[in-house]
Amino acid sequence: MTKNKSDVDKNLQNVVKDLEHVAVNSHQAQQVQQQTNDHRHQDALNHDHKHARPSALLDKQ
Repeated sequence: MTKNKSDVDKNLQNVVKDLEHVAVNSHQAQQVQQQTNDHRHQDALNHDHKHARPSALLDKQ
């Protein structure tokens, strides 16, 4: 595990940064939530891609 230089929890920094965004209305709040969901989804896809076996396609033949 890597340790950041400032000894501050990166997750807490992200939470604070998210809390600094004030949603003006429900549409903007939905947009912010959708962006968060999109990032999570992309992270999940990237994680799955890293652990995929390249030979899995060859095994199906």
